[in-house]
Formats: sequence, structure tokens, C-alpha cells
Amino acid sequence: MITPAQTFLIQHEIPFKEYSYECTVDHDFGRFAAQSLGLPEERVFKTIVLQQDKTFVTTITPVNGLISMKNAARIMGLKSLRLADGATVTRITGYVLGGVSPFGQKRNTLTLLHDSALNFEEILVSGGRRGFSVGIKPQDLIAALQARTGDFLEHKAP
Repeated sequence: MITPAQTFLIQHEIPFKEYSYECTVDHDFGRFAAQSLGLPEERVFKTIVLQQDKTFVTTITPVNGLISMKNAARIMGLKSLRLADGATVTRITGYVLGGVSPFGQKRNTLTLLHDSALNFEEILVSGGRRGFSVGIKPQDLIAALQARTGDFLEHKAP
């Protein structure tokens, strides 16, 4: 079955590769995807939806990264951000947790891509269901979603 993410990519003529694996977990989906596909965690990105009131931001971050809400809000020019709850994420995106793709969401959101993606020719993001990812050039993702880029991860002091 084709996902809304695939439909979006096809309609916008964005080249992508499909990666499938059996998803046998109910949390930490991104890390599981990286392990299942034998890829470095830095190249596999998770989709996390943040919000400030009725403004939603789809963040695309390496699966081994922890988001700094303060840094993400600053980059997006917002006062603050918080994690959107699961029911809200499903309502806004049309996807279930663990299968949230930045592409083909029900509602347009602001998009923020971690700048480490630019170090790779191809990154993987959710393809719209658990156990399915798409490989895409970061520049294509930025252009398709008018994404901002920046470093919005927590960094531990040495």
C-alpha cells in the first residue's frame, strides 16, 4: 500500500529510495530502523512534532540526537516549543507515532531539519508507516518542505 509520503514525493517528482524492515518495537523507532537496516544512526532521522499554541513544527533530527526546545524555538523565531502529544501528532499529520513522515502530512507545518543532514548525500526519514523509510537527498527535502536548517540539539558540556 502506497503511503501519503510516497504520493507526495511522486507528485512533486522527488527521487527517493525505499527501505523496508520488520518493526518489532513500540518505542525508539528511529534507532531500531538504523540497526535493522545496518546504517549509522547519524544518517537515519526521526520526525518529532513540536508546538507552540496552534503553531506546529515538524523537526527532523538524527535518531541519536536529543532536541533542545530552546534552540529549536530560537531557530524558528518562536517564543517556546513543547512536544506535541501523540493524539495531536496523529490528528495533525495523519500518521501514527513511529511512522510519522515529514512528507504528505494532513496539515502543513513548519519544518526544521538538523543541519547535520547536509553532511550526507542521502538521509533516511519515515516513509509514512512503521517499518518503512525513504532515502532522500537533504537538499530535496529542504526544497520540497521549505525547511529551515540549524543545530537544535542538546550538547553536553565537556
